[in-house]
Amino acid sequence: MARKKTAYSCQKCAAVSPKWVGQCPECGEWNTLEETSIEEAPSTYQDRRVSYSGFEASVCLLDAVEAIEDVRMATGITELDHVLGGGLVSGSIVLIGGDPGIGKSTLLLQTISKLSQISPTPPLYVTGEESPQQVSLRAQRLGLDVHRVKLLTETQIEKILATAEKERPKVMVIDSIQTIHTDQLQSAQGSVSQVRESAAQLVRFAKQTNTAVFLVGHVTKDGALAGPRVLEHMVDTVLYFEGDSGTRFRVIRAIKNRFGAVNELGVFSMTDRGLEEVSNPSAIFLSRDEAEVPGSVIMVTHEGTRPMLVEVQALVDETPNPNPRRVALGLDKNRLAVLLAVLHRHGGIATYDMDVFVNVVGGVRVHETGADLAVLVAVLSSLRNVTLSKNLVVFGEIGLAGEIRPVPNGVERLREAAKHGFSRAIVPKSNAPQEKLSNIEVVPVWRLVDALHSLSISTVKH
Repeated sequence: MARKKTAYSCQKCAAVSPKWVGQCPECGEWNTLEETSIEEAPSTYQDRRVSYSGFEASVCLLDAVEAIEDVRMATGITELDHVLGGGLVSGSIVLIGGDPGIGKSTLLLQTISKLSQISPTPPLYVTGEESPQQVSLRAQRLGLDVHRVKLLTETQIEKILATAEKERPKVMVIDSIQTIHTDQLQSAQGSVSQVRESAAQLVRFAKQTNTAVFLVGHVTKDGALAGPRVLEHMVDTVLYFEGDSGTRFRVIRAIKNRFGAVNELGVFSMTDRGLEEVSNPSAIFLSRDEAEVPGSVIMVTHEGTRPMLVEVQALVDETPNPNPRRVALGLDKNRLAVLLAVLHRHGGIATYDMDVFVNVVGGVRVHETGADLAVLVAVLSSLRNVTLSKNLVVFGEIGLAGEIRPVPNGVERLREAAKHGFSRAIVPKSNAPQEKLSNIEVVPVWRLVDALHSLSISTVKH
């Protein structure tokens, strides 16, 4: 077997040093050397017949490789299957991140409880943060059937892999990757080198044994996954819990997925029985008041393969401060500043002496530019104190020249709006359907001023 050695690698220039020093001798950066594990080359190349994926290493023509579709395993949770791209792929590594207490461990415990009922071998739940009693109490509180779920309390990766090789589970959960360490390195648990080396061994084990592995990842105060960025490159799928842990609804977004579409959304509701699926997300995000209020408009966003209706609210108010505030919840703050500048330049409406607050109801984050038109319509509605029709939906991207650009999947968005009873839609001209849709009036617009005139609120005084 190959012998294990350690070295120290610079995170800036990748220079390698046999021992730790405060300043990198190559690039001169301070405190950038991290301990890493290196493997001595075997005495002969014949010892490397088995490749990283567990098959014999050989060169072949690409078109001669038989393309076999990945066999997916249904987790029993429809929303999670949707985010994963149709189910769990054997041998895949799924990394789940989110704020503390948002429901990561709860979701995975529910998942392996359902998988234990269909898997030929019991799944393995490895916890490095909780005692067996704590995990058992959570399972009892959630009312889960876990009589076939095996539990391991361990933080050393070598012992975990030895146990997994003996048990041969089809699904394994590591909660969490920041608590796992290897004795080959001397650094503390949770350090960059420990997380990277532990994850590398788990990835190799999953590929060679065809085991599906869930990794729970901690996040920093900025919301990013703690540890090295390479962790996200090593895994197959990265899922993020979005929203505040204090809210009722939980939204899971696929940031990376080698087996499906990215930006897919899964919506859950947190209850005393755990996370429950929300089959119709549009309904929960349309919690509008009975009476029409200014500053509120409905838009149709398209996340992954699913169109979804969300409510965009805006509040515009005069401010005595020399620097007005620009606050965006669920949207990009910089994008809001750009849209307000376009509204002033091409719509003739100034907000430079007013605070502007924009919020997407329900805690969902909208990453696409199709929300541009809805944001400005909501801002103008609040500014003029004019209510909009509850049967109106808008979507469209706004360019710097004041033009309204098309967005993908326009017809699907309109059909989703019509399905929920909306009768009027203001959309980019290029997104107008060639054939008239039933039960919904489509108003195509080319410029921002055209959209404002179609709403008949651009000249109304506050």
